[in-house]
Amino acid sequence: MTEGATGFLAGRGTADITGEAAECGMLGYGKADQRTAGIHTRQRARAFAFADAAGRARVLLVVCELPLMADSVVREVLRRLPEGYDASNVMLTATHTHCGPGGYFHHALYNSNTGGFRERTFRAITDGITEAALAAIADLAPTVLRLAHGELTDASVNRSRRAFDRNPAADRAHFPRAVDLQTTLLALERDGELVGVVNWFATHNTSMTNRNRLISADNKGYAAHHWERLAGVDHLAPTAPDLVTAFAQTNAGDMSPNLGLAPGTGPTADQFENTRIIGTRQYEAAAALRGEEVSGAVDSRTTYVHLSAIEVSPEYTGDGRTHRTSPPVGGAAAFAGARVDGPGFKGFRPGANPLWDALSRRLVYPLAPRLRDAQYPKALALPAGPVNRVLPVVQERAPVQLLRIGPLYLIGIPGEVTIVAGLRLRRTAAAVLGADLKDVLVAGYSNGYVHYVTTPEEYDAQEYEGGSTLFGRWELPALCQTVAHLATALRDGVPVERGVPEPAVPVRRRHRHRGGDAPHPGRAFGDLLSFALIGRRATASFVAAHPGNDLRRGGSYLSVERWTGDGWTRIAGDGDWSTLFRWARSGGSTSVATVVWNVPPGTAPGRYRLAYHGDTAKGPFTGVSGPFEIG
Repeated sequence: MTEGATGFLAGRGTADITGEAAECGMLGYGKADQRTAGIHTRQRARAFAFADAAGRARVLLVVCELPLMADSVVREVLRRLPEGYDASNVMLTATHTHCGPGGYFHHALYNSNTGGFRERTFRAITDGITEAALAAIADLAPTVLRLAHGELTDASVNRSRRAFDRNPAADRAHFPRAVDLQTTLLALERDGELVGVVNWFATHNTSMTNRNRLISADNKGYAAHHWERLAGVDHLAPTAPDLVTAFAQTNAGDMSPNLGLAPGTGPTADQFENTRIIGTRQYEAAAALRGEEVSGAVDSRTTYVHLSAIEVSPEYTGDGRTHRTSPPVGGAAAFAGARVDGPGFKGFRPGANPLWDALSRRLVYPLAPRLRDAQYPKALALPAGPVNRVLPVVQERAPVQLLRIGPLYLIGIPGEVTIVAGLRLRRTAAAVLGADLKDVLVAGYSNGYVHYVTTPEEYDAQEYEGGSTLFGRWELPALCQTVAHLATALRDGVPVERGVPEPAVPVRRRHRHRGGDAPHPGRAFGDLLSFALIGRRATASFVAAHPGNDLRRGGSYLSVERWTGDGWTRIAGDGDWSTLFRWARSGGSTSVATVVWNVPPGTAPGRYRLAYHGDTAKGPFTGVSGPFEIG
């Protein structure tokens, strides 16, 4: 065993999960015109396997740089994992970037701007997650785990303060700045060397705005990429990386990185720079933590709950009465969008929506007292429950999970949990388990997606988050009741009823890839169209083919190459922060690929060139710029 090991086995793995980089609707902001047109940074899955010393009790955590985690993705990945890994002990969680290609859900709502289900993106995501997970499982070996907590004060702001201020003083006192400052680090060490890191911090992954068309892992992706790059990790190299770092979400439902309280603002007016700065702050706060070596058990419990029909006991409702959740309904405020991160649809606003309020209160609620008890004062706008019977649009049966890794407990919730809602879930579990509150975290965006989770007090404000709490005012109490049940079972070492998972949803509408590439008249694929070196930025444009012909998962559409005297050596690809890959149509079947390299500080003087790597139906091709000097 590794010297100083404390009885844990751990492993890590990583893989590319980038979907279609051209003409695919992005998931997150819900904008019909936000369609992929290249790559800012690639998306990755980072997997961490944990087991006790005997290898009997196991859990698997995979942090995915995705907008949301889909039930369809979870099903496919679980199907492909080895025996001993299933819904009870596998957590697939999303970082919630809003600039990733969509179309990978089987529920129709999330494919509304993608032309239907996107098989290529779905396969890129599920293949990559599975690859990372299998690598982590294969890498299981004696490992020292360290757990540490700190504070990060300048990477988040409360975007829904009016709702937050409705919470009781005792809850608000836990967050005197109305933000969750806690940053938590789980570090993996072998022979005294850092080999893996998972960080949890609550901030939305929305530094990139809904005007951006380039695939981006956003601020959390930058934090992970930056740390790995500092350690010399090259994701295009054939060998496994020496360090895998993941920056995961927790209760980020009302936490925004846009410190200026407007999209793309704070701390600067440049969305790319904001992404780098907010990511750097998360990295620096995490890297400053050392942590104590920990010991303890590895364990897990998971149950599926039918969120449309949970009876919640008075112990959790807070008013001394029993209540029930209801089938999902989207509120008018949900369509207004979270304006600090990106506005929604015209005609809707946070809070009062007079027309929708009047229709709900005069026509619907008087005829449906049970619905009124669950959903009032929401202005009912999207009756997803009834629609689900005809066309499944949203998930109703939710996996709720509790993982233990030594002293750390992760509450897996398939939704966006506000910080006070998260506090109540954490307190519920900590009280049952006898755990320190700081060691109990909500892992939001995990194992599926059911939209938002707010406190009943926040719900009554009907801001964006409350309007997006689909199952009504008692949704959080229902989840607290479920978490208490899981925590009790885990504490007592007894199993739980698994419950009934979401029924499999057939794919009813598939997107069909548009082919028919042609080079520009008188040109060949890969021909250089233009080149410029202005200051520290090199830009080259090429005759292109559609990126959907080959997603180049695990590869790159571009390379920055340096002359070594013996040949050209790649120093960067399209997953690097210093590069941009842009693609655009220039005619019916013709297109242009543009490669941009922002020369990083400290780049060695020498001769360089830019290359574009594309694919037609006949196979791959490459175009290169002429050489240029960097002094």
